[in-house]
Amino acid sequence: MSNGSNPTVDPRCMQMPPHAIDIILKLDIFGLILYSVLTFMAAVSMLVYIEECIYIYRKVPNNKKSVIIWVNGAAPVIGAMSCLGMWIPRATMFTDMFSACYFSIVVFKFLILMVEEVGGDEGFLKRAGKHKLKISTGPCCCCCLCLPYVAITRRSLFLLKLGSFQFALLKPVFTILSIVLWTNGTFDLADLNITGSAIWINPFVGILTIIALWPVAIMFINLRTALRTLKIIPKYAMYQLVLVLSQLQTAIINILALKGTIACAPPFSAAARGYMLSQQLLILEMFIITLVTRLLYRRQYDPLPEEEEEHDDNENTKMAPVP
Repeated sequence: MSNGSNPTVDPRCMQMPPHAIDIILKLDIFGLILYSVLTFMAAVSMLVYIEECIYIYRKVPNNKKSVIIWVNGAAPVIGAMSCLGMWIPRATMFTDMFSACYFSIVVFKFLILMVEEVGGDEGFLKRAGKHKLKISTGPCCCCCLCLPYVAITRRSLFLLKLGSFQFALLKPVFTILSIVLWTNGTFDLADLNITGSAIWINPFVGILTIIALWPVAIMFINLRTALRTLKIIPKYAMYQLVLVLSQLQTAIINILALKGTIACAPPFSAAARGYMLSQQLLILEMFIITLVTRLLYRRQYDPLPEEEEEHDDNENTKMAPVP
């Protein structure tokens, strides 16, 4: 028997997430409207993205087409995956992993985008020849103000690219490994024991993420002045917002669900309900970001003005100065 100090847990709170058909059959009027509106938002996001891809394919120079399409796709792809996870709760782990893999590539592509906007590798090295890179920036070394400035060479540019590329390469590898271990019953996000594989894989992927974000931040800090006319600051803000919402927000909600802060609501367990809330929030947020991103990237892609050696005082064509 149950008493006040030892309440009985509803058996449905211990079950796996429901099947899609179970959700559809149990939707009330409010739930039907909510699911319909969120699905409509995800569909509109993808349609806007497809239209934007057509515009980019027709109007943008060849060297920028691929990277801009990749970067533009972050919000609509995450929104679409969240919509699938909302309708099919048992697939949430896979949809989240696919979104994370896509964004790992976007991190690298955003760095390449900034380099291409100043004329590619050769244009960047020519423009930055007399400048140095400030590396005391987040997320690794924002507090290490004593770090020296680094000369801009082909080697330093290669290391910056490599720092972000490793995440685009290793994140899918660890995702595949996680899925393989999950099929074997040895990977469980809720298993926080030292013997669980998730407690080892996830922190390591987190370290790779921080290492990958650092070169992008370095490049942005040093090119934000030169690319100000191309709205690089709001573009970087949207990129960071997608990162925070898709990674940090989702992680916080899932932790609250695992700790029991988010209550069970049959047929959803606490963990499944946390995932559901996360997916629904992401659909709305990614819809808004998709619309804002469309405004930022839909422009004429004219070459950036050349930086003159001595007498050009136009700060919009210069890199960040070295103090």
